[in-house]
Amino acid sequence: MAWLEYLLPLIFLFPLAALAVIVVALRNLHDARVRSPFDAHPLREPGQALRDRLDRAFADLFLNGALGPIASMAPLVYGMGRMLFASEQDWVEWALYGVLSTLLVLLFCFLLMRDFQRIRRLKLGLACELAVGQELERLIRPEAHPYYVFHDVPAKGTRINHVVVTPCGVFVVETRARTRPFTPAGKEINLVTVEPTRLRFPGWSERQPLEKTRELTGWMGEWLSELTGRAVPVMGVLTLPGWEVETRHGPEDLLVVSGEDLADRLVGLCPGEFDTETHDTVIGVLMERAARLERLPGRTD
Repeated sequence: MAWLEYLLPLIFLFPLAALAVIVVALRNLHDARVRSPFDAHPLREPGQALRDRLDRAFADLFLNGALGPIASMAPLVYGMGRMLFASEQDWVEWALYGVLSTLLVLLFCFLLMRDFQRIRRLKLGLACELAVGQELERLIRPEAHPYYVFHDVPAKGTRINHVVVTPCGVFVVETRARTRPFTPAGKEINLVTVEPTRLRFPGWSERQPLEKTRELTGWMGEWLSELTGRAVPVMGVLTLPGWEVETRHGPEDLLVVSGEDLADRLVGLCPGEFDTETHDTVIGVLMERAARLERLPGRTD
């Protein structure tokens, strides 16, 4: 029967299929999230959202790197099986198996390059968030000072990188990582000019970072005022680690800095009137929100 010539070679694909199942199972076993030994709640660090995305990116890299050779070999293995069982040799059919295998190799090469670029961007973003987070931690040293720093605060379908509460107000701190270009001579260009509605980088400009920071700042002010029943002064801060920031014509409602000496800058800023009672209420609201969201089951972001 002719159909057996196409069915029997599938036997040679069973070992490859078993390897693929093992690879997928090993990927699902990886879970880098750390939970508290006291109450089993997930522990969050500065840049936790990026850490989770980086873990998933490495898992995808592992999956594509392991499945690529398996999938690329499948047409060739099946073709060799066909040669054993076929009554006639059709070289066009064998060529199609070779072309299919080549296309699969190119596809997985593209996926691996995509994963590599994604990991590099995420690592740069994480490094910038960690640098800013470490700078902000200076606010709570010593602990007797009334400064509080919250990392990865959920807000409006996303997460605010850092929220800082000082005796003078609340600061929404967003971090953006951008690769610095080089001149043909190999000199690094790290100057960004800040305008009221956009950032002028060397060779390109962006509006989204300023717009996003304003949006999150407005949301935080409205949300805190609604929950506390008081007017809460909130100011947005956009940090660009590694860049020299020119702000002579920058916006008045946002602070755009490189992130260096950020703690000292925030200590000297007062976005509005902020009495002690409101200060303590805001801290309690933020701590309660963070604890409540961490207790929700199935949260991975």
